[in-house]
Amino acid sequence: MANVCEICGKGELSGFNVSHSHLKTKRRWKPNIQRVKALVNGEIKKINVCTRCLRSNKVARAV
Repeated sequence: MANVCEICGKGELSGFNVSHSHLKTKRRWKPNIQRVKALVNGEIKKINVCTRCLRSNKVARAV
């Protein structure tokens, strides 16, 4: 599953773990993506949506 929200486009971010001695190693932050059934153009589809979009009602969940 792709780590991209189909509503807002939120995806992975990259950066560094920084130790006490200031050594840096690469790391990634992944968004909380859920696969949900939603109404899209009047039909029910499964889409990948971040929890921020679910919580702010940008997605009409199908029952």
